[in-house]
Amino acid sequence: MQMTTPETRHPVRQGIAAGTSIGAAILLLTVGVLQILEGISAVVDDELFVVGPEYVYQFDISTWGWIHIVIGAILVVCAIGLMTGSTWGRIAAIVIAAIAIIANFASLPYYPYWSILIIALSIVVIWAVSTWRTDEY
Repeated sequence: MQMTTPETRHPVRQGIAAGTSIGAAILLLTVGVLQILEGISAVVDDELFVVGPEYVYQFDISTWGWIHIVIGAILVVCAIGLMTGSTWGRIAAIVIAAIAIIANFASLPYYPYWSILIIALSIVVIWAVSTWRTDEY
């Protein structure tokens, strides 16, 4: 009698998670580069961003730019770690994607469409990385 585990009962789900995790690494790299570029544009010319009414978590646009530059650089490093399949890369990808969700939620008043997009993509990254069982492949 062969024992079945959740991973062997759902090979299609594992295949999707594996493919999405590879895509997540590429997505993390792309999001990291875009975050860096967004941060640079906010630091260099903070008139590019539309600022609405005052919010509780209001920062200077240049401060948000530096926050996005740092998060973007960490995203790039995590993407490289995730591409190599390392455990630290998987853990770091989940943690930094969660931090990116928080940072982009806080910057919703400044750039809502970009923030919503990054939040959605970060959720996909967290799902893919956390459900992929590397020992199955």
